[in-house]
Amino acid sequence: MKNFFIAILLIGFYSLSAQSFKAYQFYDKKGKKVDTDQLVKELADYDVVFFGENHNNSINHWLQLKVTETLYKQKKGHIILGAEMFERDNQVQLNQYLNGAIDAKTFKDSTRLWNNYITDYKPLVDFAKDKKLSFIATNIPRRYASQTSKQGLGSLDTLTDKEKTYIAQLPIKVTLDTPGYLEMKAMMGDHAEGTKVMNFIAAQATKDATMAESILRNIQAGKTFIHYNGNYHSKEFGGIYWYIKQKNQKLKMAVISVFESNDPDLKTPDKDYIPTDYNLIIPSDMTKTF
Repeated sequence: MKNFFIAILLIGFYSLSAQSFKAYQFYDKKGKKVDTDQLVKELADYDVVFFGENHNNSINHWLQLKVTETLYKQKKGHIILGAEMFERDNQVQLNQYLNGAIDAKTFKDSTRLWNNYITDYKPLVDFAKDKKLSFIATNIPRRYASQTSKQGLGSLDTLTDKEKTYIAQLPIKVTLDTPGYLEMKAMMGDHAEGTKVMNFIAAQATKDATMAESILRNIQAGKTFIHYNGNYHSKEFGGIYWYIKQKNQKLKMAVISVFESNDPDLKTPDKDYIPTDYNLIIPSDMTKTF
């Protein structure tokens, strides 16, 4: 009997002291929890899925890979991958690596890869290589976005015809009605020079418009195009999503947005939380890759 009471006390002690460490939680637009099986089943019905990310968040990248692997099975291989992290003028090298024409070192040496490519994006590229999937380099070459930021959108008119193939068709529409751009303007402050502010926003627009055009050029009926991009490029249904909607209202698109939280139960944040179709909540102290 004595041992029985000791056991009861120990169980009570461990129940009080034990904690549940949650690495992530998905919610739908209405704030209902969604498990990953249900998430993938629903994503399979979309033409385009934007998987937003915080670039240095390890669990974010792991989930991108796992959701992609599971969606591949759900769709019986009928998926296309694409990412902000690869620029249009590197599509040839990316295709050569996917097709086995060049090895990983040659690909790395001949392509402008992000510093966290090995840890965060190579697993996705290698998955596409293994499964013989298309992987689209969707983004504008950064030199043209930088040029826009410094010299304005009109400076792109001076590019050669070849160079213009790497960016969205000109002229690119830039408006503060696009979700996120007004916020960007506010972040730069009231004292920032107007021309510089609009050039900076125009540079962002060249990225979003080019990625949108790249997706539209490569979608295929019956296949889900899953696109990996910084959260800002699709949050609040702005950015890439907004530019695609200007060209094609009929596409069924889903946005996965990411938020960080200090809440151990990973409830949806009370502040600065504007949900999209699916909302990934991650601990704010999750391990960062850089």
